[in-house]
Amino acid sequence: MTVGLQSQEVDELELTLLLDAVRRRYGYDFRDYAGASLRRRVRRAWQQEGVPTLTALQERVLHDPECLRRFVSCLSVNVTALFRDPLLYRTLRAKAIPHLRTYPFLRIWCAGCSTGEEVHSLAIVLAEEGLLDRSRVYATDLSEQLLDKAASAIFPLTTLQEREPQYRSGGGRGELADHFVSDATHGILRQHLRQRIVFSHHNLVSDHSFNEFHLIFCRNVLIYFGDSLRRRVHELLHESQARLGFLALGMRESLRYTALAERYQVVDEDSRLYRKVR
Repeated sequence: MTVGLQSQEVDELELTLLLDAVRRRYGYDFRDYAGASLRRRVRRAWQQEGVPTLTALQERVLHDPECLRRFVSCLSVNVTALFRDPLLYRTLRAKAIPHLRTYPFLRIWCAGCSTGEEVHSLAIVLAEEGLLDRSRVYATDLSEQLLDKAASAIFPLTTLQEREPQYRSGGGRGELADHFVSDATHGILRQHLRQRIVFSHHNLVSDHSFNEFHLIFCRNVLIYFGDSLRRRVHELLHESQARLGFLALGMRESLRYTALAERYQVVDEDSRLYRKVR
């Protein structure tokens, strides 16, 4: 056996021990995350902590709460942007909003909300469609660090300017900056939008359904999970949906070929929008 193979085996053993320790100590279970993505994220956490080995990282994670926060943040999905994939928001306005108008009160879940850009975009759409005042939007993530950033709802003005075309393409009815209170450099989402959002910790891997929702966003999360975990989360989302509720997935995700596909109607496959029918 070569030294390189021996080193690789040691790394795999250390990774297994690290993930098992985090699960047993804190309840965060990353063991069924997709392998290549998981290894990249763990390596990033390892480099950020500046420790020599994964065993040393495990030692620090188990004894330093702030290190745990950083570790969970590294392993969380945090690639997002305001009005990312404008087609979805345009489809939502055209094909889901007319049905959602029929409910006296809406419960909406943005699962794996990361730093909040998606839930803030959704709040803007609901406000422009006249539904925000009778909606409660639950934004959840397993990372407290990401939730804190999401709840702040603060963006550089340059970001708002850069995302204006996506907002317009998604059916925006004014200017994106209209929904923010700005100073010379930053904008914060207006209070009437923020007050309809509840940010809360929730772990898709281990936690259960906590309500019944008319619309669920779970976008660009499932692609980071292995097959068994992906099945478990699909079951959780289905259990959490009201009958005839809508489900929005990421552009690289689909219900096609899943065990629950027949329980949904395809509203628009191009934008990955589905509706639960049974």
